[in-house]
Amino acid sequence: MRILVTGATGTLGGGLLPALLRAGHQVRALSRKERESSGRIEWVWGDLISGKGVADAVHGVDAIAHLATSGPKGRGAVDVPGTHRLLLAARRARVPHLLYTSVVGVDRAAIGHLRHKLEAERLIGESGIGWTVLRATRYQQSLDQRLRAHSAFPVMLVDRSLPWQPVHTGEVATLAASLLASGPEGREYEFGGPEVMNTEDLVRTWLEARNVRRPCLPVHYPGRLYAAQRDGELTTDADSRGIISWRDYLHPAPPALSDDFASEHTASPTSPANQPENDPDLHVYGGDEGYERPTRS
Repeated sequence: MRILVTGATGTLGGGLLPALLRAGHQVRALSRKERESSGRIEWVWGDLISGKGVADAVHGVDAIAHLATSGPKGRGAVDVPGTHRLLLAARRARVPHLLYTSVVGVDRAAIGHLRHKLEAERLIGESGIGWTVLRATRYQQSLDQRLRAHSAFPVMLVDRSLPWQPVHTGEVATLAASLLASGPEGREYEFGGPEVMNTEDLVRTWLEARNVRRPCLPVHYPGRLYAAQRDGELTTDADSRGIISWRDYLHPAPPALSDDFASEHTASPTSPANQPENDPDLHVYGGDEGYERPTRS
């Protein structure tokens, strides 16, 4: 299959591209920066907000993995208008399947940026295109980035009442690749990490793993979205869950050496090759990085 990936340079995209290649698919990756195609990845320029380049990007593909998102600060510009433009182009090109990555709890707590994700789900469901929605809990990689940023302050603010269910992007990517291969199912899937933990456990495990010393100050995070999280609306009890725990992610096992080390190293979901947050060139848009202005008009 030839699969177009939007948000290919984001956190999840960094895991999905190698997963699709390992499955034998041809990959076309959408980017707002000019990139040279290499190996089995065909990079194409396009901007979902303006719509420029989108028609060319969807031409001749068998499926679309729509990962791109505005993020919490993007006011839904990619999630709603961008998704609408992508759907129009996909319908004209007769693309039979679109997989959309969303957020666990979006149907129960359509607050803040989650309401844009829910609206995008509605547009996809009413588009006439075969579709699948994959809702995931918070990515371990994005939580790691968030805690790195917070550790720049002298104390860590910890709301012990908040439950988290962090999931590894490598496992989300593997499931997404499988759903793309299966074809459109017209349903939503929920997928979360193997454990639900409170903020204090999350933060202390991270501090220990990163060898950072910071006191933890108990606080109560305000706002409706945190209230929904506090009520457990952003976690899932779905049967399908990941197996890589938060501690596993923070303490990855060293890869086993073999005659085909490079292949095994890339295939491991916890290997550095599948940690896109370590590559600054990957942070354009998609996953949860949010949108940046296009680089050409």
